Amino acid sequence: MDLKALIFDVDGTLADTERLHLEAFNYAFRAKGLGVNKWCWNDELYTRLLEVSGGKERIAKHASNINESLSDELIKELHAIKTQNYADCVAKGALKLRDGVEELIQEAYDKKYKIAIATTTTPDNISALLSYNLGSNWESFFDVIEDGHSAPIKKPHPQVYLQALERLGVDASQAIAFEDSINGIKATTQANIKTIITPTIYTKAHDFGNAFMVVDNLSDINIEKLKSF
Repeated sequence: MDLKALIFDVDGTLADTERLHLEAFNYAFRAKGLGVNKWCWNDELYTRLLEVSGGKERIAKHASNINESLSDELIKELHAIKTQNYADCVAKGALKLRDGVEELIQEAYDKKYKIAIATTTTPDNISALLSYNLGSNWESFFDVIEDGHSAPIKKPHPQVYLQALERLGVDASQAIAFEDSINGIKATTQANIKTIITPTIYTKAHDFGNAFMVVDNLSDINIEKLKSF
């Protein structure tokens, strides 16, 4: 392929973040005194909630599922507490990048390929993860960063990918996306971007039938291999 750009999702793709997100959600629920019987998420519940894109949206979905009414203000406050707790834990070294991620980003950067982030997570979450793992100048690796603020219509809508392609100045046929979830592959499919999936324990049962390739991690993926696709 005429490869010109690599586009990365963040949560689950750059790092296996979901366990820490889950713990941060529960921290926020405890901090606001929500009942532990209904507001202590476990792996099984969180796996289902990951079918909903966005942290605030997951809180609202769970409240609806248990027939409990939460104000928009409380949902925002819960999410803010959760985001701060997550960032604090990441800053202390709680998360490492998944195998092969840093090497592929570095290789693409060195060889002058365009690199983008296309995620529905917040800028704070991105910065917390990448400043620890790539250094304080982490933004210099990326030509484009699209996130939950710049692309507010969440995946599976393709907005974040369409905006990334436009800002990169490349055609969908010239890019490869890296994702880990069903909502991610739905978004890239609608944007016509060839996609490599690296599932996590929370997404391994998702339907990745539209993926170009499903691999455990990116340790065996390099630019020459990508160009051969």
